[in-house]
Amino acid sequence: MYSTFRNVVSAACFTLLLLPLVACGQDKAVPWTQGELMEPATLAKAIADSSARQPVIFDIGPVGGIPGSIHIGPGGEAASQAKLRAELAKLPKDAEVVIYCGCCPYSRCPNVRPAFNILKEMGFKNGKLLDLKDNMKQDWIDKGYPVAQ
Repeated sequence: MYSTFRNVVSAACFTLLLLPLVACGQDKAVPWTQGELMEPATLAKAIADSSARQPVIFDIGPVGGIPGSIHIGPGGEAASQAKLRAELAKLPKDAEVVIYCGCCPYSRCPNVRPAFNILKEMGFKNGKLLDLKDNMKQDWIDKGYPVAQ
């Protein structure tokens, strides 16, 4: 009886230890395609060209810095998600929308996946994630792209 109880407890503990690892692995799933990434140079060029139709840019992280972007706040937080939904509700579904965070490599960013999923859920056809692979400093500022004052 004690041996069976010990085995059940050991199995339960092992399962509980693995759950966060499995959950984290699933959280890392990429909800965007390669075509839904926007290169920083492309966005910088669009910003610089005042005659071009400007995308709507949402800052969904703590860093900020891109001129004309609308600060939403960390995309992983419920309040920011509600704010993003409210802002997106004002736009047509075919609007060019760009979201960015830039706090860390987006492979482990807590903000980009929830925000990008909202774009998808709300039916935006031209939603893009700014391809800041490392962070705002390395992938935007150090390249000399425009920074908000």
